[in-house]
Amino acid sequence: MDEKWAEFVGILLGDGSIAVRPSKKYSTFYCVKVTLDSREVAYRKYVAALFYELLGVKPKIQKRPGQNAVDIVIYQKGVVEILLKIGLKRAPKWKRAVVPLTCMNKELGKYVLRGYFDTDGSVVIANNNGTRYPRLEMKISPSPMQKQLLQLLNLYEFHYGVYDIGRGKVRVQMNGKKAVEKWYNLIGFSNEKHRLKAESFLDTG
Repeated sequence: MDEKWAEFVGILLGDGSIAVRPSKKYSTFYCVKVTLDSREVAYRKYVAALFYELLGVKPKIQKRPGQNAVDIVIYQKGVVEILLKIGLKRAPKWKRAVVPLTCMNKELGKYVLRGYFDTDGSVVIANNNGTRYPRLEMKISPSPMQKQLLQLLNLYEFHYGVYDIGRGKVRVQMNGKKAVEKWYNLIGFSNEKHRLKAESFLDTG
């Protein structure tokens, strides 16, 4: 496990899925997929390149008709077996998703957080009495992963709030420019959309 693998783990935990199920056409259907906003072209290319670099297989890019969404997909048993072997769980992620223990440390945990936030997080601009005020948000479904991601935030000493949004799902919120600055410098963004939005509050912008 290295930095790129840890980030890829975070991406799969965010907007990815690993499917293994019976099939009429094949004895068993194998699929690993990441679903992204089709308008985020640079990030889509980045994730597709990670697929190829780490798994040695060029993924298929499939646009969803009538939606601003694109699937980056590999249909291969061997690839799925690799991902399950490193500790990821097959779909559904609800109540099952887990961060592999090899990533639960200070060296690699930040890359898991980066991958997860890039796919399932958001940089929010609020209006606080006429003043632009930033916050970072990410939603986490009920699963062992929920507690683990909070443990990683604690590991890097982030200040955050956790809010129940129903059915066991929570919204994790980090408020203010200092929180955005710390995330920018320590965790970072590979998704240009989040990076540019964060930079609008920072000296680097």
